[in-house]
Amino acid sequence: MIDTTAPLTFRPADDTDLTTLVRLHDGAARWMQQHGIDQWKPGQKDGAHFARRIREGEVWLAELEGRAVGAYELWWEDEGAWGVQPPVAGYVHRLMTDRQNAPAGLGRALLAAAESRIAESGRGLARLDCVSHNPRLRTYYEAAGYRVTGENAAKEAPGGAPSYAVTLLEKELLRPV
Repeated sequence: MIDTTAPLTFRPADDTDLTTLVRLHDGAARWMQQHGIDQWKPGQKDGAHFARRIREGEVWLAELEGRAVGAYELWWEDEGAWGVQPPVAGYVHRLMTDRQNAPAGLGRALLAAAESRIAESGRGLARLDCVSHNPRLRTYYEAAGYRVTGENAAKEAPGGAPSYAVTLLEKELLRPV
């Protein structure tokens, strides 16, 4: 059993973490399905996906006592959802928590870590998108300080899958001095 009062640490993921990232994604996908949320599917993201995200952006792991309990992807552009944008934002994707071992509030801690990383890079906005048919997730992000800036009715899905509608949200960040 993990001590959920132990300090939470964050570190960049690398290629040795691919199995862990797939496990976190599939666990989150199963939880969504069990709660009637039609969004992620187990098996939808494999090690190759996470290896590509590590090469093209950043993937971060949250650990308690050396065990991964959450992760997120940080992109520096997101044309698929946001179109071509000036380099003023970081884009948070695939916020994942291990529902069996994660402490309460881990999702917010992951968001805060991503926001801190974005601000440290000199960018002033954290952006994300969530599927438009998931009002619970939208409410979660709004409660974390994100505001809706628009909709993209046809976000391109990878691998030739059908496009889908997303709500675009952003949060203004304080830049470190």
